[in-house]
Amino acid sequence: MTKMKAEGKRQKAETIPQALGQHLVRGRAAVDVLLVVGGSVLIALAAQIAIPLPFTPVPLTMQPLAILFVGIALGASRGAAAATLYLLEGISGLPVFAQGHGGALWLIGATAGYLYSYPAAAWLAGWFSERGWGSTVLRSVAGMLAALALIYAGGWAWLAALTSPRAALVAGVQPFILADAIKIALGAALLPYAQRLVAKTTL
Repeated sequence: MTKMKAEGKRQKAETIPQALGQHLVRGRAAVDVLLVVGGSVLIALAAQIAIPLPFTPVPLTMQPLAILFVGIALGASRGAAAATLYLLEGISGLPVFAQGHGGALWLIGATAGYLYSYPAAAWLAGWFSERGWGSTVLRSVAGMLAALALIYAGGWAWLAALTSPRAALVAGVQPFILADAIKIALGAALLPYAQRLVAKTTL
């Protein structure tokens, strides 16, 4: 009987988005808004951790990892909303894009394809998270790779339209594969522990 009760409690908070919804938000609109705003701030901060590369117009940043993290933590809807808010902040002129840039012109620049992909990537990462894909390392890797693939696809497609498919692959995908693989490996290794910790603290 005790085992059944414990199992029932674990199911109530088996994912991070579920735990946030059940124990923090609970229908409170203000908290919901704060989570979305906080997610957009995290993405903006990650964008400032940027390393320019001489052979590509695309800098190496922590944005993709932040997008995945926001989606995983907040869930599909809130994660996509946070990424969309981040874009709106940048369009308005706030210096939230990589290396302190801002303004609508950045949405037609070389890195625009990555920016456009962020809401969809955050949504997909959240969708996997809500379905418990963060419970094991293998499923965490699969979910994060799927979301990252959306970011790569968006960035590659935009650069391909400006240059050529091959040039876009060389400048917009290949230089970042190793670094992103390391980020995902670390994130996927830690995510199951984070979910179990959240489940324990919300029992």
